[in-house]
Amino acid sequence: MASDFLIVHKKILPDYLEKVIEARELISRHEASSVTEAVRIVGISRNTFYKYKDCVWRAESSESRRRAIIALVLQDEAGSLSSVLSYLSDAHLSVITISQSIPVAYRAAVTISLDITEMEGSADAMLDGLRKLPNVLSAYLEAME
Repeated sequence: MASDFLIVHKKILPDYLEKVIEARELISRHEASSVTEAVRIVGISRNTFYKYKDCVWRAESSESRRRAIIALVLQDEAGSLSSVLSYLSDAHLSVITISQSIPVAYRAAVTISLDITEMEGSADAMLDGLRKLPNVLSAYLEAME
């Protein structure tokens, strides 16, 4: 499976993509109190911000902390979550948070935020590995920075 991610030079991208990143940074640094204020400051629409906010980010040095959020649906059986956590540990990923729903129809939705700074391989390879685990019904990437 081909990767969903590309590394490209910003000179070939539209200017508004960098402005989306700038708006997100203004919000995270509390220099803008709302999305409306942030997009006004950088000069883009709210629609542009919401369309691309989870799709673009700055390439950072290898020393910076990188994070990802994955969503899984697991069969409600003993050891399902444990096998996922073992796999993530073996891939040198650190779990930041875990949120699991109450199982319904023998399935549980799980959201895991990860520190992926030390990840070996790609996000696609990690997701493919998770999907191959017993009791993992689905796995996908919600966000990554």
